[in-house]
Amino acid sequence: MIEIVQKGHPALSKEALPVAVEEITSEKVQGIIRDMKEALESQDDGLAIAAPQIGVSSRIFIVSGRLFTKKNGPIKADRIYINPIFTKLSNKKSWKKGEGCLSVRWLYGTVQRHTNVTIEAYDEHGEKFTETSGGMLAHIFQHEADHLNGILFDSKAKDIEAHEPEHQH
Repeated sequence: MIEIVQKGHPALSKEALPVAVEEITSEKVQGIIRDMKEALESQDDGLAIAAPQIGVSSRIFIVSGRLFTKKNGPIKADRIYINPIFTKLSNKKSWKKGEGCLSVRWLYGTVQRHTNVTIEAYDEHGEKFTETSGGMLAHIFQHEADHLNGILFDSKAKDIEAHEPEHQH
């Protein structure tokens, strides 16, 4: 079982290092991606994870396929973002309630984020792509990019509340 590190772990408070593009398909980087997927799948409420959350200081995050899967539809694949860069951030921002983090367990708060973003990144095959999103996905992109810069959501959140996990059967 891959451990998701918690607030206080050094990997969460420093800027993660870029991945050399020619190393994306290497066994080392592919292993990090596999470990991240395993850690993300182990969390019923997890929608995304960044490499620092498994103690690896690399500029990689994954968005769970669960986010893209329509109700009762085929399960979509997780999406991998390596060396992500925002090429566009909307001027418009909004406060979103209920932001949480797998590394700041059971705390939730309201965070102000750009409503629309465009991100440029590499996928797990080393192919460059651009993606524009709004809503929940734009919010997730910014949360994960913060992780790559050593920032945890609770440093920008207001109205932080603790919610104990519901017991799983």
